[in-house]
Amino acid sequence: MVKHRLRQDIEMTDMEPASLENLCVLYHSANYIVVNKHWDIRIDSKMWYEKQTVQSQLKLRFPDLVDPGTYYGFRFCHQLDFSTSGALCVALSKAAAGNAYRCFKDRLVTKAYLALLRGTVEKETMTLNFAIGKNIAEGKTHMMCIDGTEDCENPKPSQTELKVLEYGTYDGEPVTKVLLQPLTGRTHQLRVHCSAVGHPIVGDYTYSLGKDNSPYRMMLHAYNLRIPLPKEPIHVTAPDPFLPHIDTKWVPERLMKTLEGALEHLLDWCKEEESKPPDETSLVDEKISSPEETEEQRAQCQQWLSEWSLD
Repeated sequence: MVKHRLRQDIEMTDMEPASLENLCVLYHSANYIVVNKHWDIRIDSKMWYEKQTVQSQLKLRFPDLVDPGTYYGFRFCHQLDFSTSGALCVALSKAAAGNAYRCFKDRLVTKAYLALLRGTVEKETMTLNFAIGKNIAEGKTHMMCIDGTEDCENPKPSQTELKVLEYGTYDGEPVTKVLLQPLTGRTHQLRVHCSAVGHPIVGDYTYSLGKDNSPYRMMLHAYNLRIPLPKEPIHVTAPDPFLPHIDTKWVPERLMKTLEGALEHLLDWCKEEESKPPDETSLVDEKISSPEETEEQRAQCQQWLSEWSLD
């Protein structure tokens, strides 16, 4: 089992556009690869003109690991938005993909994200409970929305934990650095929840309705990923890119919680929840923690199963 931590590479290239060559590997074993996805690259694409993807980066770096029995050559265990950077897990076999899928399906995976939010978030700890659905309004069908919004279709329970880390400014405007833990996995969940409380993510062009277009990227990063696989537990950190010596426009002014302390508290809580019998677990309310699969999960499972049958 090999683990790579390439902090220096990340700091040198974070503000530069993505390229096929600058794939940063955080973890590599016989069964899985975890990469630090760049903020300026898609995971995969069926469009002929999309030449630059994580899929293409993996093929270039690991040509011997490409699986011709799958459409993309690699099995991505989960998704990150095009503009989101950070830890992304890739399975190297159908058995490894199945084991990872079960962890996601059973809500055993812990994910923590870093973000810079517009404005000053007054409460140091918040639980964001907004059901999220598809926006079917004309011109907004690429977006999600919260329950109660006009033209919000099929909203589903969604929950995010927010912890304030630092207050400061970005390019002279007040911002708050936060640690976000999604307890459900809805499309654009963190972006929608932060926007819903009046603190959209810095650089989120979509959920600022095109107004926040000056930052070089959207400030959302998948910082920590923990997948408690029975035979090969994975716990990987993708180094914090929101540091003043990387981006001088971010100026921290007041520290509320250290990132290390906040993450340790989160992981201790998750381990405590895992140790409880199922009927005592209080991770989320009964409606959210139902074992019933979501449409997204079923679609992902069906995609994997169809690929496995080609082997």
